[in-house]
Amino acid sequence: MAKPQKRYVCQSCGGVSSKWQGQCADCGDWNTLVEESGGVVTPFQKKHNLQSGGSKLQLASLDADVPLPKRMSTGIPEFDRALGGGFVPGSATLIGGDPGIGKSTLLLQASAKLAGASRDVVYISGEEAGDQIRLRAQRLGLGDAPIRLASATSVRDILTTMGEGAPPALLVIDSIQTMHSDLIEGAPGTVSQVRASAQELIRFAKERGSALVLVGHVTKDGSIAGPRVLEHMVDTVLSFEGERSHQYRILRAIKNRFGGTDEIGVFAMQEQGLEEVSNPSSLFLTSRDQNVSGAVVFPALEGTRPVLVEIQALVVRLASGATPRRAVVGWDSSRLAMILAVLEARCGLGFASSEVYLNVAGGYRIADPAADLAVAAALVSALSEQPIPADAVSFGEISLSGEVRPVAHAALRLREAAKLGFSKALLPASVDCREPGVSLQGFSGLRQLVDHLLGRA
Repeated sequence: MAKPQKRYVCQSCGGVSSKWQGQCADCGDWNTLVEESGGVVTPFQKKHNLQSGGSKLQLASLDADVPLPKRMSTGIPEFDRALGGGFVPGSATLIGGDPGIGKSTLLLQASAKLAGASRDVVYISGEEAGDQIRLRAQRLGLGDAPIRLASATSVRDILTTMGEGAPPALLVIDSIQTMHSDLIEGAPGTVSQVRASAQELIRFAKERGSALVLVGHVTKDGSIAGPRVLEHMVDTVLSFEGERSHQYRILRAIKNRFGGTDEIGVFAMQEQGLEEVSNPSSLFLTSRDQNVSGAVVFPALEGTRPVLVEIQALVVRLASGATPRRAVVGWDSSRLAMILAVLEARCGLGFASSEVYLNVAGGYRIADPAADLAVAAALVSALSEQPIPADAVSFGEISLSGEVRPVAHAALRLREAAKLGFSKALLPASVDCREPGVSLQGFSGLRQLVDHLLGRA
């Protein structure tokens, strides 16, 4: 006799278990297993194999001449930069970000640009009513954009509507966690519903040639909520980053099957929505009328775009016996501990009795190891209270032996520094490039940098 198969699916990682247990065996989370009813299993189905009964596939040669996909520009150059040149017809894009960061605003502006260029754009919202979207569009000055709106959560209703007539050039689903498929049981937002809804929508986009954009919620640690398989199903994953207390926003590509993942788009949140920032360095550099100790400008690199940011350090001496504190904003705390250890072991500088605070101005986050030399220079300047010239930049990687190692794209960093009026550069001695108007000061070891900043012979 056929019996219904029961399974328990973890709402955090999507792991499947045949019986309920308090802790998920895959991710270790507690009380996340939820029962889902599966199909009826018969003895014949258990023995049946998949080697016959299917449709024959048409296999193509690897060296077949396939034209490159024609991209669809959003009309927002910073958005196109992160996408690799624009939307690809038939592709699926997932964009995630913190609540209130501006995901819906960015997509509404891009939809209005595409609709204004005679593209058919459909915007489906499962979180807002149609009137709410219209009010937001009017506030952004996009009230006359020919976008087709709908408020729905049923995937069946959406695909039935989209199946009538020609498919849209762009289909926006805001958000995938609110969608519901009646093919399976479960509330919207569960792992099974998110996976099934996304699969049906992506299948429609691939078959009909529409560019699909899915908005995804994020968890408290910043990762996209729902099953991790969702990121594998789509072609492009974009992360919209930034602090709501700051006006800047960064659109970063985490995965891109049609382009690179080393480009970013920079926006600034204004009253009329998100505005592009063609010169991101202007956001992250503070204006200084006079030299300040503990502040160094570092030419960071995001893909092919150099961004100048200011690294600020503060060293506070404590009374004997007090426990010093180390606080970092915008950089890796473990790497700061390494730089402090190298300064103490190789250069004889003492930070053991001092509190150390490090901050990247403007809320920018740095993961580039080329920032080591700039951080070390900021720490030495803060400890000695001797300012570094305001027209100087610094970059280079520091090894545990105290060696200053070269980094990639030094010429590009120097060119951006010269463009913004910087005339000095503290960098590794092995860097072999010149930039007109910028005087280079090379260092082969960290001790040489310390001697230079402290004015030692």
